[in-house]
Amino acid sequence: MINNPHNINRLIFEDKEIILLGTAHVSKESVRLVDHVIESEKPDIVCVELCESRFQSIRQKDKWLDKDIIKVIKEKKSFLLLSNLLLASFQKRIAEKFDIKPGEEMIKAIEAGEAVGAGIHLADRNIRITLTKTWRVMGWWDKIKLLFQLILSLGKIDEVNEEDIEKMKQEDVLQTILADVGKSLPALNDILIDERDRYLTHKIRTAPGNKIVAVVGAGHVPGIKKYWNQDIDFEALEQIPPKGKTSGILKWIIPTAILVLFGLGFYHGGANTGTNMITWWVMANGILAGLGAIIALAHPLTILSSVLAAPLTSLNPMIAAGWVAGLVEAFSRKPKVRDFEQLPEDILSLKGFWKNKITRILLVVVFTNLGSSLGTFVAIPLMVKVL
Repeated sequence: MINNPHNINRLIFEDKEIILLGTAHVSKESVRLVDHVIESEKPDIVCVELCESRFQSIRQKDKWLDKDIIKVIKEKKSFLLLSNLLLASFQKRIAEKFDIKPGEEMIKAIEAGEAVGAGIHLADRNIRITLTKTWRVMGWWDKIKLLFQLILSLGKIDEVNEEDIEKMKQEDVLQTILADVGKSLPALNDILIDERDRYLTHKIRTAPGNKIVAVVGAGHVPGIKKYWNQDIDFEALEQIPPKGKTSGILKWIIPTAILVLFGLGFYHGGANTGTNMITWWVMANGILAGLGAIIALAHPLTILSSVLAAPLTSLNPMIAAGWVAGLVEAFSRKPKVRDFEQLPEDILSLKGFWKNKITRILLVVVFTNLGSSLGTFVAIPLMVKVL
């Protein structure tokens, strides 16, 4: 007997029958529901709310052994990887508290589907696309709020109870964690929820087979039903929009403005004024970038490199102080195999993020960049005051 009939929705698309299951990613009851429905319905295809990378992380427990941290830094994906790990940590810790595996309902859907001879169809958008689009629409202050919202979410796990789990059944995990940021940035909810609702709708409707069981988070069910009979521009949902012209222009305007200020200082105030302006610039950028590296518990050489690099990289739109610091940290404390092996366990706590050499490198990149950016905004009024 199915205990949650309201989480089962039967939909029709052309000649296909779709049984849409709304689940909570941290609920034992959802696991039982998924197993029961797939076993009784015996579908041709089981759709799961997973992208290829998340599917492989389930299939390949040693996936982290192949991760090249240097490549991550050079490709400017440090924040994306750190965000992904923080989200995984949030979900894993809740699952651990309630004595279930994280994403167990998706694992059960795959196992139950294979047991009845059904094909497995991945229906979610690549999380890299989702997080990249999220990052692109956010301003500097929103990015800081996002980072700290993700970190602070780790400390709220002990406050989660069964009632909160029921609420999570009606929301996406990303939506739950980023609720405060989303209130001030409506575009964020559009990317995290609305776009993925449309993406899931398209992937489920176009799955092969005539009888399909689709397992998705319950927070996506209303959106999928809303878009079920609408045309969807699928290609647009997979595209990462180019960086806005404004941000591209600002990357060059700010360094140019700083150099102009230096020139004005030397021209109008003489060598003493110009030198004082440069001193404020170097101190503000270097000290705050170094402070960011210290917060990440970086190696002494990394801290020194961030202090020396920040005043220069802030004038070069093509290089960031965090990238320099991250590379120095990676070479100073090169991650070993055990760091990759321990990563799934270490991300279960804030202490673990700072302890593991891989996540500490990511923290160095992010916090050093934040410190350097803050240093730029602190330095400008100080330089103008001297002028």
